[in-house]
Amino acid sequence: MWITMGCVRPWTLPHMLPAVSSGSLPPSGVAAFFDLDKTIIAKSSAFVFSRAFFHEGLINRRAVLKSTYAQFMYLLAGADAEQMERMRAHITAQCTGWDVAQVTAIVEETLHDVVDPLVYAEATELIAAHRQRGEDIVVVSASGVEVVQPIAKMIGATHTVATRMVTNNGQYTGEVEFYCAGENKALAVRQLAQEQDYDLPRCHAYSDSITDLPLLEAVGHPTAVNPDRALRREALQRGWPVVAFSSPVSLRTRIPAPSGAQIAAAVGLGAVAAAGVAWYGLRRRQR
Repeated sequence: MWITMGCVRPWTLPHMLPAVSSGSLPPSGVAAFFDLDKTIIAKSSAFVFSRAFFHEGLINRRAVLKSTYAQFMYLLAGADAEQMERMRAHITAQCTGWDVAQVTAIVEETLHDVVDPLVYAEATELIAAHRQRGEDIVVVSASGVEVVQPIAKMIGATHTVATRMVTNNGQYTGEVEFYCAGENKALAVRQLAQEQDYDLPRCHAYSDSITDLPLLEAVGHPTAVNPDRALRREALQRGWPVVAFSSPVSLRTRIPAPSGAQIAAAVGLGAVAAAGVAWYGLRRRQR
């Protein structure tokens, strides 16, 4: 659905992007920046591996139940900057000492099954439209690059910007090299724009969270997708488009499956975050 200034219209691509004639050259220096959770996929990538981690003994049954509750709360209300920072601190403590090879194996076996049903049909249509216009697709996420990158490859993204964790002797140290959230997202996007010669005033950005306001402000064409209340209010005040994606479909029906090597790369903060978000859900319920 398309929502703007209180009006709801059926979802159609022409509302989002002006048509490009078949005889015109594709524009250069333009990219579309997509947040991942609740923008491309219907859940938080921090949750989707919790059951797999439970079966392999990395988290217990109580953590799985908590993550189910936290997933509901996240989808209902999102998370502000303070809550995200608390989650980050707990997540890094939770995964300290985890074996990278073990996490790699778990995600290799489960990534396609858990992510495949979650991609929004509307997101795939929008991504395809940008690609047809000759524009780059960049996935920008607070989840770990090891999870975000293979998902980005599945959807045909050109680049990935995500959180990077530190490892030593094959284990996570609990330290974060770069946390891709809030202002850091905008900083990373500006750096990528310099490297790739993107003209940010001509670029697009899509996100669901008020914490991504710096990202949306960094481009000339921001759009709020499934926004939390704070972002919806901000978008309406600024006259930004607001859209609702509501139709998850099988990724296999839209985009070719990734190679084994791409799937094997999926480890790290985004995957281990299930335990951290479970903690956040419990804290929120207690309050």
